[in-house]
Amino acid sequence: MLRDPDLLGRLIDTFVAEQLRAELPVSDHQPRMHHLRQEGGRREIDILIELAGHRIIGIEVKASTGPNRDSGRHLAWLRDELGDRFVRGLVLHTGRHVYELGDRITAAPICTLWA
Repeated sequence: MLRDPDLLGRLIDTFVAEQLRAELPVSDHQPRMHHLRQEGGRREIDILIELAGHRIIGIEVKASTGPNRDSGRHLAWLRDELGDRFVRGLVLHTGRHVYELGDRITAAPICTLWA
C-alpha cells in the first residue's frame, strides 16, 4: 500500500472521514457531513461539515507531509463562492506543522483531530 500513492491517499481519506463521522453525534452543533464533487471531478472537496445556519467547514485530506497553497485551491474556490458562510478550510496532512495557506485556510497534521 505504501508503494501506491493513490491507494494510500484513499485509505487516509477514508480513515479521516470515519474519525470525523464518529464525532458528529456528540457535537452540540448537530453538524452534517458531505462530499463535494462538481463538474466531472474538476472541483472536489473530500469532506464538508455543515453547521447550523448553513455554515460550512471544508476539509481536504492529503497523504503528504507538506501541502502547499495549491493543495487548498478547491477550498479557496469554495470560500469565494460561499463568502461568510465559509467558516474554515483545513488541509489535513501527514506532516507535523500547522501553517496558513490563505484566508481562512489552514494546513494541519491529521493528528490534530485528537488534540
